[in-house]
Amino acid sequence: MRYSLHPARVTASIASCLLVLSGAASVAAAPPVDAVSADNSGSAVATAEDRAASAIARSLSSPAWRTRVRKAVLTSDEVSITSLATEAGSAARPTLLDAERQIATAKGLGFTVGPLLHMRLGADSMRAALAAGDTPWVAAAVNDDDTKVISAYDTNGQIHALDVRSVPTRPVYVVDIDGSKALAAGLDIVREVLHGRGLSSPAPTGPNSVRKLLRHQGLPSPAGAASSGYWTTRVTSVRVSDDEEPWIKGKAEIYTLVTGFGYNGKARVDAVNMPYLDKGKTTYHPNQILINWSYYKYNQADVVMMEDDGNTNYRDLAKAISAGLLGITDLGAYTSLTDAVLNAIPDNWWTDDDDFVESWYSLYKNANGSFHGARGNGWMNLQPYFVEQF
Repeated sequence: MRYSLHPARVTASIASCLLVLSGAASVAAAPPVDAVSADNSGSAVATAEDRAASAIARSLSSPAWRTRVRKAVLTSDEVSITSLATEAGSAARPTLLDAERQIATAKGLGFTVGPLLHMRLGADSMRAALAAGDTPWVAAAVNDDDTKVISAYDTNGQIHALDVRSVPTRPVYVVDIDGSKALAAGLDIVREVLHGRGLSSPAPTGPNSVRKLLRHQGLPSPAGAASSGYWTTRVTSVRVSDDEEPWIKGKAEIYTLVTGFGYNGKARVDAVNMPYLDKGKTTYHPNQILINWSYYKYNQADVVMMEDDGNTNYRDLAKAISAGLLGITDLGAYTSLTDAVLNAIPDNWWTDDDDFVESWYSLYKNANGSFHGARGNGWMNLQPYFVEQF
């Protein structure tokens, strides 16, 4: 599932210009991102996946290996194909290991993240033919919404063109990235970079710091609560819209960026993973903490929901965001940072790369109930929640 909204860049740009002209914040021009471009990152990932698909297809000419892969695919939604090839001594192993290294580098991840290449059956309708022994073709997942035709490889290395909107009758294995693993590791990189650039200031510390914080933000400690703890906003339910997606694409990998001002007067960004939110038009009830208010100076914060489609270089993403926010200073009144985050991301990242899903402006600590995003593409039910310290 993929979401995209290129026109939001225009709206965000206009809003940001008005923000600067109003004098609400001091904004410096963002310097260029000093890392591999999103285009190069996406191309490297796509190339590695395609090479892996070709190698796997040719390796399936071995009946024993083909049977082993078939059993693995039929019993699991996603198979770590590199691990399986290593265990079985498959001829595809060297190519898969090289593809793993190329993908980890392109995404700004260390090699310790572990195998990222996964393989799945293209559609449930293919299961019967696969179980009956039909030899599958192998294709790499596509990340571009404009793609109409994809290439699938057979055991002889021949290429077959497949329509991404029409599910083929022949079984097709789809080579993709383990998005959950990559996103979890990638957000750790994002947090590391943001922290190193001063965009993750600590909460106040010292005696009675929590009580002082609550008084500053106009909230008393809840009755019977421990003297130590902090207020949060948690998501009790969430739902996003979805457009019909081609069979070749997999699940969504959603995360959010929470932005506001820390106590040091600088912008602050917190990356929150939402691994459960993998389908549109589905309501989830995570009871997940979204905002930890002890980190923020004001009783307001913004939320930007994004989707990782597999091509993201997380280190580049963090550098781009930090470059766009470091020039914004606190002038004694809350200023929305959503538009600054969206404008900081280079234009070429919006061609089905890290897609903008939804945004919520100026959420407040006592927010309680249903809140629709600015796009009209999703809503969240929010609830204040006090986390007590043992």
